Amino acid sequence: MTTATKAEVWQWLDAVMDPEVPVVSVVDLGIVREVSVQGVEVEVVVTPTYSGCPATEVIANDITQALQQHGLQAKIRTQIAPPWTSDWMSQRGREALRAYGIAPPAHLSHDTVVHLQKPGAAVACPLCNSAHTRLISQFGSTACKALYRCNSCLEPFDYFKPH
Repeated sequence: MTTATKAEVWQWLDAVMDPEVPVVSVVDLGIVREVSVQGVEVEVVVTPTYSGCPATEVIANDITQALQQHGLQAKIRTQIAPPWTSDWMSQRGREALRAYGIAPPAHLSHDTVVHLQKPGAAVACPLCNSAHTRLISQFGSTACKALYRCNSCLEPFDYFKPH
């Protein structure tokens, strides 16, 4: 029988990558909300980026497998309230998105109305950092992203929508 500390579990979960954006961990994405350890049993509370996220089951399986590799039994509990907010993303996760070519979401508060592009507010291009960008489509490569084009380098890029 293997036991683990809460800190070890968080460290192992930090190695579980998001299946849709494989450069950011589920911890840096901010969807792992809570971890509790009771002997070999670990409960992990996960809040998906939105309730219909198709990657939720894959993420739960990846978390379960990661903990099983350390001799632990995982119980994944999906929690949708409070809803996930992009404010829960770590700075390291935001930088990983940018380096991968995805513009990270703006910081929000829970009572902010979300607009993909307010007049005068531009999404910086993650490739050349130009603020001269435009919204092409409210839907990018996944439902949680919007598609933009940079008017400076002319490259299209995804913007991780703030929630």
